[in-house]
Amino acid sequence: MKTVLVTGATGFVGGHLLSCLEGHPYKLRLALRKPPKSPLLPGADLIQVGDINALTHWQEALMGVDIVIHLASRAHILQETVADPMAAFMEVNVEGTHTLVQQSIKAGVQHFIFISSIGAMTTLSNDGLTEESPCHPDSPYGRSKWQAEQDLTALAQPTEMRWTILRPTLVYGPRNPGNMERLIKLVDQGLPLPFGLIKNRRSLVYVGNLVEAIVISLDNPKAFNQTFLISDGLTISTAELIRAIAQALHRPARLLPIPPILLKLLGILTGKTDAVDRLLGSLAVDSDKIFQTLDWTPPYSMEQGLLETAEWYAHGASEA
Repeated sequence: MKTVLVTGATGFVGGHLLSCLEGHPYKLRLALRKPPKSPLLPGADLIQVGDINALTHWQEALMGVDIVIHLASRAHILQETVADPMAAFMEVNVEGTHTLVQQSIKAGVQHFIFISSIGAMTTLSNDGLTEESPCHPDSPYGRSKWQAEQDLTALAQPTEMRWTILRPTLVYGPRNPGNMERLIKLVDQGLPLPFGLIKNRRSLVYVGNLVEAIVISLDNPKAFNQTFLISDGLTISTAELIRAIAQALHRPARLLPIPPILLKLLGILTGKTDAVDRLLGSLAVDSDKIFQTLDWTPPYSMEQGLLETAEWYAHGASEA
């Protein structure tokens, strides 16, 4: 039985991954920054490693490990509180990953799965992105993920350790505390939203599809030394997304036909240009490579994913 080390197991994606891995024939070991607030997966080994940076000692956690799934990272933060965000992202996402990769190679790890981000390529694009598209990360988070990807492949290249890089688009699903929950809340409150004329194209990935993609990559030789873009396989506009959320919540979709140019101007005047650009701009990807290479189809449709997310919000978010 192979041993799999998971970092970031207490996070949003990590929690769903543990549920997905339950029942699979792997021995699980969870590397934690601090003791968990609630019980995790029964039977999994828990190893406390502290903060993730260049000085993290992974030796105990990596002992006898065959596969590493590296989820832990400093994620994109809407309201930064640190003086130097780039330095903070570099410390965790680049230096921390670099050290883990080095020690994984030394420990004899066979396969290193790195959960990167579409941000490693860009945050906005009018062109459909593929794995062959050039990477031009335009945020501190995206630049740190791109650098970590490069470090992983360079360190692993002269060794026997294989790697897989997954770049998910915007991840949504139950227990997601990010932008999707905020949007669901606005729709649920019945507030009129000024996005009726927005015709952008965005790719999303339901967390259930993302964790299934991770699991399908674990022992599949066709995933070795490959980078994959992960999405639900469809694109959706902001207006269409709001209508789909409203339908899942059994609420009316109140969309106002405000010209995008006025919304951009409002963003400038309020100092929220980045937030407005994310709502108005496009970022679509083509995920055919993973579908064809691994002969895999996402088990959940976008409609199912949005319904699951809305039901979680309606029945549990307020109590979580």
